[in-house]
Amino acid sequence: MLFRTRLRHLVLAGLALVTATASLPPAAAAGSRDQDRHRPSGGGLSAVIRYTEYGIPHIVAKDWADLGFGTGWAQAADQVCTLADGFVTVRGERSRHFGPDAAPDGSLSSATRNLSSDLYFRGVRNAGTVEKLLAAPAPAGPSRQVKELMHGWAAGYNAWLKQNRITDPGCAGAAWVGPVSTLDVARRGFAVSVLGGQGRGIEGITAAQPPGAGAAAAGAPRTATDPAATARAARELFAAESADMGSNAVAFSGGTTANGRGLLLGNPHYPWQGGRRFWQSQQTIPGVLNVQGASLLGTTVVNIGFNDRVAWSHTVATGVTLNLHQLTLDPADPTAYLVDGKPERMTRRTVTVPVTDGPAITRTQWWTRYGPVVTSLGASLPLPWTTTTAYALNDPNAANLRGSDTALGFGRARSTDDILRTLRRTQGLPWVNTVAADSSGHSLFAQAQVLPRLTDELVARCSTPLGKVTYPASGVAVLDGARADCAMGTDPDAVQPGIFGPSRMPVLKDAPYAENSNDSAWLTNADRPLTGYERVFGTIATPRSLRTRGAIEDVAAMAAKGRLKVTDLQRQQFANRAPAGDLAAADAAKACPTVLPQDTEACGVLAGWDRTVNTSSRGALLFDRFWRRFTASVPSAEQWKVPFSAADPVRTPHTLNTSSPGFAKALTEAVAELRAAGIPLDAPLGAAQFVVRNGTRIPVHGGTEALGIWNKIEPVWSPAAGGYAEVAHGSSHIQAVGWNGGPCPDARTLLTYSQSSNPVSPHYSDQTGLYADGRWVTARFCEKDILRSPQLKVVRVRG
Repeated sequence: MLFRTRLRHLVLAGLALVTATASLPPAAAAGSRDQDRHRPSGGGLSAVIRYTEYGIPHIVAKDWADLGFGTGWAQAADQVCTLADGFVTVRGERSRHFGPDAAPDGSLSSATRNLSSDLYFRGVRNAGTVEKLLAAPAPAGPSRQVKELMHGWAAGYNAWLKQNRITDPGCAGAAWVGPVSTLDVARRGFAVSVLGGQGRGIEGITAAQPPGAGAAAAGAPRTATDPAATARAARELFAAESADMGSNAVAFSGGTTANGRGLLLGNPHYPWQGGRRFWQSQQTIPGVLNVQGASLLGTTVVNIGFNDRVAWSHTVATGVTLNLHQLTLDPADPTAYLVDGKPERMTRRTVTVPVTDGPAITRTQWWTRYGPVVTSLGASLPLPWTTTTAYALNDPNAANLRGSDTALGFGRARSTDDILRTLRRTQGLPWVNTVAADSSGHSLFAQAQVLPRLTDELVARCSTPLGKVTYPASGVAVLDGARADCAMGTDPDAVQPGIFGPSRMPVLKDAPYAENSNDSAWLTNADRPLTGYERVFGTIATPRSLRTRGAIEDVAAMAAKGRLKVTDLQRQQFANRAPAGDLAAADAAKACPTVLPQDTEACGVLAGWDRTVNTSSRGALLFDRFWRRFTASVPSAEQWKVPFSAADPVRTPHTLNTSSPGFAKALTEAVAELRAAGIPLDAPLGAAQFVVRNGTRIPVHGGTEALGIWNKIEPVWSPAAGGYAEVAHGSSHIQAVGWNGGPCPDARTLLTYSQSSNPVSPHYSDQTGLYADGRWVTARFCEKDILRSPQLKVVRVRG
């Protein structure tokens, strides 16, 4: 009792500023904000961190630098090894610590070797790219508030390292863990920004060498591109089903809810390991900011979250964030290219990378007015540098360090209109859509991305023969780099040259529901389809994924039913309906005896499956293994008897084509595979789909992209371990948010893989257990709820 009393006194002392500022009248609070706007960030930094259940920190600070300090401290406490690994990446020091041939975790780029990762990021350092972006005045560059957050975050991370012993065996005692700078934090933000552009082409950027360059170019392709093969590869590269990130999100307007206020369900699908994990917190500067949600590791702001008036989530968008310029080379010099008949020399960047147990490695990169020369976008999409032709990659997000300002604006928003105004002012989101709802009953969808300004007119006028094939197929434009009139134009409302302004972007306001599952904006609401946008944003009147189709069926039915509450969002998240099963399982079971005439067990299991992917579902695993084979081997146009119709896009295509030779082969092989692995055909899904944390086996529900599951999980198949024995990516930071008229949002959250990656931490797998059981965390947003937490722990952190 005495301890509890002292704890409460400490809480109240640490929150004196909170109480004083919160009690100010509106005019005085506005004055407080104005004063904060001009406050310098010098002096010692500190924050109060209140931990509640599941290790969720509620960080209170008096200004932006202090808030960053508390955030950096708390992130380090939970994720120091993962964070430190990322800082080694953006410094270009992986080869020195881990060897040049080992592979990064893939969280900050597509690099498959440490050497290529280092060559790229050291090139960014040598060019001073991030320093130039930091120096740009807002809104083109980051605001003062964001710079102070980054400064404070670095100081908080460093203070935690200095004052604590690392217990995570992943990096305890490692030489590569050390202090970071504000610039390191900004570089990490830059890496996230270019993930969809330069980050996709790192191997091709760092390997690009002119013809005849000798050993450095060994193995580089030297033949002309095959347009048809390149178009197929580009389409697969940018397809949602091949991505390691995705998401679902839906906002319901007040006309569909029980109390006339909005509702939001966010379900991002992100990696379960590595540097693209989310981390939960609440950030508070009294009278200025009060927001709760999830941050990508190493970021200073809440990326997905809610406050007392508005909630938002993101989904990975279909907008293609890069394009290529095909260069016509000077016949006398393959490192010079022609623009309007005049030669222009490429810029040569020499980069040296220190390597463990060996001499440093030096390579050359080649840059043009359009961006770096690139010889591939992944192994399947070669772009050979010949004596006549090369390709340069344009990524407008290489000039975008504004994403944190967008998130900060969302955190301070009071309505979906404020969300939209923030998107238009900051223009900082590189590769995601935004779905939002507010307490006044408004809903919003906006595909407000930083995209190259590729109008269909420009592409039609300037495409090379290769571009005429790749652009319709994938949205990847290949423009004639020999013509100055084929450069990107600039919209008057764009904050940087060469991108679309906000007025050109797909937006849907106040629809009964606004939903996205990583398809284009077209069917955000099936009754109010969005059209009129350029091809680079995505397609119109084309087949939707099964996940989109299932999601629209579900949320449209919910909106039509009406009287919705947060509990309805929770049910939708874990309904675990398999749209592929609803469409195909009965036909597969009916045709099964013809394919397996002696195998009544397999056919009976298919017929008896309940069409869900709950951990108790029997038959789900057999259908999953069959369906993966079938969809991978049979062209989409041959999978169904009734083809896609743009007039009925949610219900078509349908009726399984069991006469396809691929059907019998896929079913036969799936049955044989499970039996060979010793897995019963009717095993409950949770017995064969699980993760192991500290020796404890935790069953996992949900299912793969191809099945169309809302609660998407991409597990790792390991028959020797008994089935799916780990999750690569899938449902991550889930939030179901509404409002009930009081000062506190009605919110439920869940971080599927838990708050810490340290196996010694009590928060290493606690929420993973909740996820397995379909349970949620009730968000503690208001002060009274935070202080009532039975696990309240208060930490005053100082530099």
